Amino acid sequence: MISITEWQKIGAGVTGFGIFFILFGTLLYFDSVLLAFGNLLFLTGLSLIIGLKKTFWFFFQRHKLKGTSFFLGGVVIVLLRWPLLGMFLEIYGFFSLFKGFFPVAFSFLGNVYNIPFLSELFRRLQGTSSMV
Repeated sequence: MISITEWQKIGAGVTGFGIFFILFGTLLYFDSVLLAFGNLLFLTGLSLIIGLKKTFWFFFQRHKLKGTSFFLGGVVIVLLRWPLLGMFLEIYGFFSLFKGFFPVAFSFLGNVYNIPFLSELFRRLQGTSSMV
């Protein structure tokens, strides 16, 4: 069984609040203050969950530098009160950073939810780069 420390529990809560503020800021027509606060909470929570060293290692791998620069550049642009441009940069950076994770997630969702239409859709989205 995996043991979860108190810092990781706090990090999960902080990350959840960060995602909430990002979604709420988007619903309120890209409110720059809510988006900036959500970005800071999300990054803080991520570093609390996996640790500072692993967070730094994840973002600054050689093959992920393009995604990292777009994601962190988007955070900076949102902090400078250009929320629409910043969020577009962040979304591109997010998809670039986590593109290797999506096939695994689609495979998992296709196996968990045994609904014929969705299972076929997840199998097509999964592609050929499955880790299973």
